[in-house]
Amino acid sequence: MKRNNFPKVLNDINLYYISYFVKIMNQKNTLGLDICFQDLKNPIELFKIWMNDAIKSELNDPNALALATSDKNGIPSVRMVLLKDYSESGFIFYTSFNSPKSITLKNNPNASMCFHWKTLLRQIRITGSVSSVSDEEADNYYRSRPYDSRIGAWASQQSQILKSREEILSEIEKFKKKYPNEENVPRPKHWSGWRLSPVEIEFWLDGRSRIHERLKYIKKQDKDWERVFLNP
Repeated sequence: MKRNNFPKVLNDINLYYISYFVKIMNQKNTLGLDICFQDLKNPIELFKIWMNDAIKSELNDPNALALATSDKNGIPSVRMVLLKDYSESGFIFYTSFNSPKSITLKNNPNASMCFHWKTLLRQIRITGSVSSVSDEEADNYYRSRPYDSRIGAWASQQSQILKSREEILSEIEKFKKKYPNEENVPRPKHWSGWRLSPVEIEFWLDGRSRIHERLKYIKKQDKDWERVFLNP
């Protein structure tokens, strides 16, 4: 009488799929890094892939980043802002040009950005210098904002001391009366965008026992990018 080989078949199938998923989860690129680093010579292309992954996995503001600046005396400051656009020429965020960060950037245009996506266990650090976007770019983005956000750009003296909460609410109402037509709110001259043009972009992946995987792109004088590994 032949034995029933069905349990053995199930076990073989189980082992096959375990082996398959282990292989998938441990795929490497040609540099020996996790496959999420891809094999791209251009870091902007890799940034796009990682940002799209973050959009799918992060519940809130996957475009949020920590922006670090340093004033003329070398005193650092960091705050969260939102990335609103990016391209080969750089990474754009918008703000009041009368704000402390903008005043700092006017005196020292060197800055650094850091994205951290906990759901993906990934970070991206970008270092470079900033320049203001064109009026056309600022106008186009400003028009895309909700009405209340456009009014807020007029009403808020960003980071200045308020006597009370009612003070800012009163300013908001004042500018709503001044610009009641939601389709016709001009952009304040003091409100625009900064573009950070990168010279270094680092991609970071969490690793077991804190042996993280880090790949840095460094822009060379010929505008091509060099890739280097970094210690965890």
